[in-house]
Amino acid sequence: MNIKVLGGGCRSCEALLKATKEAVEKKGIDAEVEYITAMEKIMGYGIMSMPALMIDDKIVSVGKVLKAKDVEKLL
Repeated sequence: MNIKVLGGGCRSCEALLKATKEAVEKKGIDAEVEYITAMEKIMGYGIMSMPALMIDDKIVSVGKVLKAKDVEKLL
């Protein structure tokens, strides 16, 4: 499983990254979690609001700081 957290490095983006890592660890999923901050790449995905969460190249959340339990439900 490939998970991407897209964000500009702000506090909200960092919070989503932390929650995502917690959710992956808690569920025991073998997943690669990437943090993408390059604006060109983010815009290439069509994201206009951050933070955003992608799971296996599918955008599942945009503009929300999800809690770890919310991320778990998406996994």
